[in-house]
Amino acid sequence: MLALRLTAAFSLALLTACAHKPSSVTLEQSQQSKCPLSLQVGQQFILRLPSNPTTGFRWLLRDSAPQVLHSLGPEVYTNPEDAGLVGSAGVSIWRFAVTQAGVGQLALTYERPWEVGVVPAQRFNCRIRAK
Repeated sequence: MLALRLTAAFSLALLTACAHKPSSVTLEQSQQSKCPLSLQVGQQFILRLPSNPTTGFRWLLRDSAPQVLHSLGPEVYTNPEDAGLVGSAGVSIWRFAVTQAGVGQLALTYERPWEVGVVPAQRFNCRIRAK
């Protein structure tokens, strides 16, 4: 009887550990092949894209997947090199909360906002599936 109880308790603990999802998921441009991305309601989603605003280029959020994501604030630009070099590249970061189940499209373009009719230098697209 004791062995049966221990086996049941161990099995339950193992299932709980397997079902655990991280509280946040980070995606970078080089990981775009992971899209479509599956997320869980309640998770935080962090998007990190290389950026260099000193060139005039900016990532513009074209579709924020509002069906499943809620923005946790504006884009934050950081210069990880922090070497004080003028014109050095950094990273633009967006944070989202996964608020409800469904499907949405996250789309950004890297362009100079004042250049009308010019094809963006880069695009980032990721289909988001939330459960």
